Order: sequence, then structure tokens, then C-alpha cells
Amino acid sequence: MDYRSDTFTKPTQPMLEAMLRADTGDDVFGEDPTVNKLEAIMSALFGMEAALYCPSGTMSNQVAIKVHTRPGDEVICSSLAHVYIYEGGGIAFNAGAQVRALEGDRGMITAAAVEAAINPDDVHKARTSLVCLENTSNRGGGCCYDFEEIQRIRNVCNNHGLQLHLDGARLFNALLATGQTARQYGEVFDSISVCLNKGLGCPIGSVLIGSQAFIREARRVRKKFGGGMRQAGYMAATGLYALEHHTDRLAEDHAHAKRIARALLEREFTGHMLPVETNILIFEIKSPWSPVTFRDYLAKEGIRVMAISPTQVRMVTHLGVTPDMVDKTVEVIRTMS
Repeated sequence: MDYRSDTFTKPTQPMLEAMLRADTGDDVFGEDPTVNKLEAIMSALFGMEAALYCPSGTMSNQVAIKVHTRPGDEVICSSLAHVYIYEGGGIAFNAGAQVRALEGDRGMITAAAVEAAINPDDVHKARTSLVCLENTSNRGGGCCYDFEEIQRIRNVCNNHGLQLHLDGARLFNALLATGQTARQYGEVFDSISVCLNKGLGCPIGSVLIGSQAFIREARRVRKKFGGGMRQAGYMAATGLYALEHHTDRLAEDHAHAKRIARALLEREFTGHMLPVETNILIFEIKSPWSPVTFRDYLAKEGIRVMAISPTQVRMVTHLGVTPDMVDKTVEVIRTMS
């Protein structure tokens, strides 16, 4: 029972069979029909012009940031953003840009904060060129942006000539939880990165979506980053399968997370818990337990969780977590003394 991350999913048998049936070619030459089909479906889903299949969400984010900026620019994002704290300093290393990290609500920033952070046109200041949002917010406990706030941020970007990128690693979770549509997102963002290797259950893969001109340059940057793959259709086939079979089932993950949350909140050792909107639980552990002792106790019961700070634990539900596993997890939590 592995709740450390939704990256621990494994391909289902039907997904493996879809891989075996994939029609492939050389994607660097643009001749892999399965990759081409995945890119066309994703761009159409979001109402955008083109898409690019990448090995990982980190790569698709970093490619996007590189295309949108030039060395010495400044990128605005949350202080909890994945692009800022979990991508190895890639904004500095790959794009030569610096970050203006803003405090927000569970990793979500506001239009007013963005506007206040934009540098003036002054040779002493870095040129603000890009705003990055993350939906759902990983360190925010899987919370979902208010779409109207995103639209307000879009207006700020328009007024100041900034680009707007979405790290949508778990965007399908947000769409399901809020009832918003992919096309709505395609209308407000200049580029969107969507992971296939988290809740959708693929072994690898992320799709970067944008305009024809943006994706043309992104393909060049992906090559420079070493991300050009050959018969990638075997992997792209998992993405096609997931889009058809694994998006609606994300509701099960959300229900499982909320059920575990209810069991935890019944216990006195559970401190503050971030609101559980999708498939991520982040909560404080109080005496007599600590995050480490809580993690180690559950590990002895065959349940793996992650201690993410001196006071907090994270659990993530996903395709590999069954109702029986949730039953067992709830039972163990209720018997802890």
C-alpha cells in the first residue's frame, strides 16, 4: 500500500497490451504515428494549436520556461511551486533566469500579488517575462485554483506583456474536482504541461501544449535537453489509453483520499490538515507521534507514507490504491494509540 506519490502507479494489463499494439516510427523525424496522434488529441482537447510529447513533467516545464524567457529574465511563481523547489534549480541552470517567489495560499498566488511583483522597465532590474502557475498545487495538498483568479492573472499578464505557463501535472484532477474544462485552460494559458505519469497511471510521459510557433521552438529545446526519443509510440500509447480509460476514475482517488482524511481527523494525534480537494493529503502529526514514527509504524503494517517536514506527513491516492487497501489503512489508523 504505497501512498508516497501517485508516481508509483504501474501500467495496467490493458495498458501494457496497448503498448504492444502501438504503431511506431522515429519521433525525432516526426514519423511516429502514435506520438503524433497523442499530440494531436491533446492539443485539440485544450483547443490549442500543437503539442509536444516529453519524457517527464519536469522536462516539459523546463522546456516551456526556456522558450518563454531569455537569460537574465525573471519568472514569477509561488514559493511552493514545483518548478521552483523540485526541479533541481532548472530555471537557473537551463534558462539562465531567476525567480520571484511569492507567498500565497497553499501554493496559489493572486493577480494582485503578481502585478505587485512585476519589475519596472529599469536597466537595474531583471526583465519580468513569465508567470508560472501550478494546478493542482502539490505542496498545497492538491488544492485547485479558482478559475476566475486565473483569468485575472491572465489579464495582468496581457497588460504587462508577460507569458503565462501552467504546470498542470495533475490538471485532470483539478478538472474533475471543479467541473472546469480543458478548453477553458487552453484559452487563458500560453503553454500548458500535463503529466500522464501520475494519476493517469502511465509509466512515463508529459505533454506540452501551445501555439504552433511555441511548439516548434520547444521541439528544438527538447532536442538540446536530450529529450528527443525514437520509437516513443510504445510509451505514447499508454497516454492514449489513459485519456480514454483513466480520467473519470480519478474520482475514486479523490473519494479514497477524503475517506482516509476523515479517519485521520478522528484521531487526536492529527493536527492541522490542508483541505482535501483531490488526491493529496498533507497533515500535521502531534505527540506522542512524530512524522517519522508515524511513517515507520505504518510501514510495519505494509503502508508507505512520506514524512515531508518535521511536523507534516503526505499521502497520495492513485490508480494502485484499491478500496480494500483504503479499508486496511483506515483500520490501522483507528487502532493507533
